[in-house]
Amino acid sequence: MSCSPPPIWQPDAVSASHIGEFAERVESSTGQHVRDYRDLWHWSVDQPAAFWSSVVDHFDVLVDDVPDDILPDPTMPGAQWFPGAHINYAEHALRRRGSAAAVIAVDEAGTTTHVSRDELRGMVGAVQQWLRDHGVTRGDRVVGYLPNSLPALVCMLATTASGAIWSACGQDYGAAGAGARLAQLDPVVLIADDGYHWNGVAHDRRDDVAQLMSQMPHLRGVLHVQTLDTAAANRNSTLSRWDDVISHPREPVFTRVEFNEPLWVLFSSGTTGAPKGIMHSHGGVTLDHLKLLGLHNDLGEGDCFFWYTTTNWMMWNLVASGLLVGSTVVLYDGAPTHPDPARLWNIVAEHRVTMMGLSPGYLAASEKAGIRPRVDLDLSSLRAIGSTGAPLPAHAYHWVRDNVGASIQLASTSGGTDVVSGFAGSAPTTPIWPGEISAPLLGVNLQAWDDLGKSVIDEVGELVIVSPMPSMPVAFWNDPDGHRYRDAYFDTYPGVWRHGDWITLTDRGSVIISGRSDATLNRQGVRLGSADIYEVVDALAQIRESLVVGVELDADKYWMPLFVVMADGHVLDDNLRRRIVEELRTHASPRHVPDDIIDVPAIPHTRTGKKLEIPVKRLIQGRPSSQVIGVDTVDDPEALDHFRRFAVTSKSPR
Repeated sequence: MSCSPPPIWQPDAVSASHIGEFAERVESSTGQHVRDYRDLWHWSVDQPAAFWSSVVDHFDVLVDDVPDDILPDPTMPGAQWFPGAHINYAEHALRRRGSAAAVIAVDEAGTTTHVSRDELRGMVGAVQQWLRDHGVTRGDRVVGYLPNSLPALVCMLATTASGAIWSACGQDYGAAGAGARLAQLDPVVLIADDGYHWNGVAHDRRDDVAQLMSQMPHLRGVLHVQTLDTAAANRNSTLSRWDDVISHPREPVFTRVEFNEPLWVLFSSGTTGAPKGIMHSHGGVTLDHLKLLGLHNDLGEGDCFFWYTTTNWMMWNLVASGLLVGSTVVLYDGAPTHPDPARLWNIVAEHRVTMMGLSPGYLAASEKAGIRPRVDLDLSSLRAIGSTGAPLPAHAYHWVRDNVGASIQLASTSGGTDVVSGFAGSAPTTPIWPGEISAPLLGVNLQAWDDLGKSVIDEVGELVIVSPMPSMPVAFWNDPDGHRYRDAYFDTYPGVWRHGDWITLTDRGSVIISGRSDATLNRQGVRLGSADIYEVVDALAQIRESLVVGVELDADKYWMPLFVVMADGHVLDDNLRRRIVEELRTHASPRHVPDDIIDVPAIPHTRTGKKLEIPVKRLIQGRPSSQVIGVDTVDDPEALDHFRRFAVTSKSPR
């Protein structure tokens, strides 16, 4: 029997929620008795065809030629959903008309642009016509080198409305990093901004745009977005201008494509090789995001959805899908702590956000900065906070309750770019336990497997998905025989998706993420999760952030150092080392105590905020930097330099 604190948040008036209405509809249409969320989840994975058909009906999905058998062969990989059906993602995103706000775009300087549903349709139609004028047709690739801005959203919708394939990259990547992703798609159109602002500094990207163009030999057109004050320098440019194109609004035209036809290409982080292009389908994304946003996040008409993200991250795609359920979406282009650490909270208050999303790191930074959103701001519109990118420590749940609001549902989520969605999360009908994710998501047959491939409860195991999901990739780019796809997810358990996370499924049905299984800490044969260490250490006021790795040196030697970045005004001395050891012994276990505690200036992350445990481990094992990670995938490349000095060239740690 698992032990955990009592729930910190309990459902209230669940029958009024979208998922409550969905459950009632399931009962009336199928006769299935649904007492609670767990009943609904079991039905959704036991009867996947009935479940996803109910999603289609509940959201009145616009789809033609629906087959009698929507999943004729569930074998993975290669399961085909709704074979022969036709659908278009953009058609659903833009199906609502009127003067209600569809988009609120905010830049770092505080400039806000409100775009109505009708105005958004007109912009999308204008860009779609420009794309057609440049010969873009179904299956062509259109790529964006763009920040999280209105043009990025409009161009994605214009591309996908015609059945062309979209992909984007943020401008924090230079030409080399962006080209490593976008150029491999051999695009026919590039849409690029001249630059972006970050922490009050303008970053000119015109030279990078020129270099990108040189890597794309089959471009038929380039659409230029002007964010920086470069009008004079570009007055004679032969590039098409964003302002000119959208000055001629028109109605978009939607091409319904095969259900499993590619919608967009997202890229893996590239931490273990060249970035992989992951293709998702029109139908799979539309259905999954309707389920995730409309049922789990309880979003719909009249709601406002904001998640801090960049175009590099799958959360940008999920924010765009807020349009599917009729919500207003907020796009923020800028640093999350500029001009002060409360920047994101201020956006929530100013724009009456219903659900906000952020990282565990931002919550920790808010706590350490002494921010009191409940006291200083009007957050009466806020109903839920989503968090993803890393495990959310238990103390963050208490901080949100005490400093944001006891009624706020803090919904930690686990998923990935691989499925552009989630595996586990929350719903208005699920309790919240500190440090835990409420449940597997509907339609996600998630299990924890031990080394023998046996499902386990209340034990740490591999996160596996034993039945197909509609949003699983249809393919990898440039992988004609599918071997890279199979190797990525199905090499360990044939026919079963292995995601690469250590999880525990509790007897209550909640999920605890322990960290990446390929970065597992293994002390004397006992597996440990790095998340357990971060929860304790990162909560200390003296520590800004930490990173732990387990390094196998030879057959019988193992080194587990803990690297810490000190908060301003603090130093790592013997007293603090003893405090860290005692906290880990008390709140984790003696096995979680590191061999060494080492002060470093910075911790490296992916550009989506995940700590780079595996590359650091490989550097310490003596691997050359060029074989460990591409510099363009790291948020702060200099942070890696601090770890090269710990490379173990002998058989014993330093």
